[in-house]
Amino acid sequence: MLFWFVIAYWLISVAIGLLAATRVHNTKDFAVAGRHLPFSMVTATVFATWFGAEAVLGIPATFLKEGLHGVVADPFGSSLCLILVGLFFAAPLYRMNLLTIGDFYRQRYGRWVETITTLAIVISYLGWVGAQISALGLVFNVVSGGEVSKLAGMWIGSGTILIYTLFGGMWAVAVTDFLQMIIIVIGMLWIGGEVSSQAGGIAPVVQHAWEAGSFSFWPESDPKSLIGFFAAWITMMLGSIPQQDVFQRVQSAKTEKIAVWGSVLGGSLYFVFAFVPMFLAYSATLIDPAMVARLIDSDSQMILPELVLTKAPLVAQVMFFGALLSAIKSCASATLLAPSVTFTENILKPAMPRLTDKQLLFWMRAVTLIFTVLVTLYAVYSKASIFKMVENAYQVTLVGAFVPLVCGLYWRRASYQGAMVSMFCGIAVWVGVLAGGGEDPLIPAQMAGLAASFVGMLVGSLLPQKLAHDPDVHDRLRRGHAAAHQGVAHEGIGRIHHH
Repeated sequence: MLFWFVIAYWLISVAIGLLAATRVHNTKDFAVAGRHLPFSMVTATVFATWFGAEAVLGIPATFLKEGLHGVVADPFGSSLCLILVGLFFAAPLYRMNLLTIGDFYRQRYGRWVETITTLAIVISYLGWVGAQISALGLVFNVVSGGEVSKLAGMWIGSGTILIYTLFGGMWAVAVTDFLQMIIIVIGMLWIGGEVSSQAGGIAPVVQHAWEAGSFSFWPESDPKSLIGFFAAWITMMLGSIPQQDVFQRVQSAKTEKIAVWGSVLGGSLYFVFAFVPMFLAYSATLIDPAMVARLIDSDSQMILPELVLTKAPLVAQVMFFGALLSAIKSCASATLLAPSVTFTENILKPAMPRLTDKQLLFWMRAVTLIFTVLVTLYAVYSKASIFKMVENAYQVTLVGAFVPLVCGLYWRRASYQGAMVSMFCGIAVWVGVLAGGGEDPLIPAQMAGLAASFVGMLVGSLLPQKLAHDPDVHDRLRRGHAAAHQGVAHEGIGRIHHH
């Protein structure tokens, strides 16, 4: 019965996504919903995009084993990312009226920086989307009682999400996200009431977690622990900022004010509701300690689904798995769309400059199909946990794209030469530490790469400029002038001057 409820819900949500596809007429509709989304939908799509498999399965499993200290990256880092985007990045980026985050790098620095950052962003999505596909396989396997294998569930899930994402783009993502946010909130609160009643209420669960030390947040005071803690925090807090899915929500808003406060409110809601699955999973230690002991080291991601299947009535099961599927689908659809649009706009389009808008829309859809197949294969063969897939996804953008974005927006002297040196130093140091730093280096690879990226930007921008640089492009972009792309930074990058 549970399986057929899940199938019915799945088909209805796909139909809604396809219905939203009727609003897609050009690439702007497909990529940023024509910049027509109201405040409620921007907030919902920010929240629902990030409330995915890791929020319902990965974070609770990590919390059970490591406490709050273990989930500093997500939800603490990830929710702060969304709030920081709203406060410091949404307004200036919205005024630029761009299609992708890669367009910013091109207009601010030039073609080579656009290409490198775009490739880094696309690669980073493998882990994020892979986590959602892996979770879909897990859910289908669980609700079918093992009749649908995890492998088959991955392909079924990714295939059906592809259908409405392929045709509906950002419009389909936004409409389904809005509905799925409602289901997530209702479902999580519903199952929270069921579980807390079995555990004796909220207070006993919180008291038990407190006495067990699970609310311990700060690390030990030794340098290695502090550095590792800070590195985990900034990986998602800063590494997630130069991402197309975040940028799309900013650009899809109807107004600049909606872009700003939709991000802030969506990030705040995400932080609050991320604690609900953690509460549910910890309740299992009181309700069924034997089950927790059996799964905690072997398959901790299954603790919460197992609790719901064995201890909750059918209605609560339907609500929980409906909310879980909503969370995964909203996250997966957005993160399939984002890298596909970015790759098409910033890699394919410059290589095929005579494409019409209709042809570009075709290629956006074709790349979405190809990326879905690739990321599903990655999920099938990856051995990492859902939480680790997500946490590791943003290291490449942290070391390669974050500094050029921040300095490009807020430092007038940031130049093409500085951006190139920044990316080279950040990625080279990151790869070097990963390759030669051993299993547990004192300074984590992503933190060393970020520091090198900052130094590279400063040195490269302050030294005499050997490469073309338009000092006025920063001001034109910040004012949102459409003429910004006419500067030397766009047309002349790559030519050597003063040789």
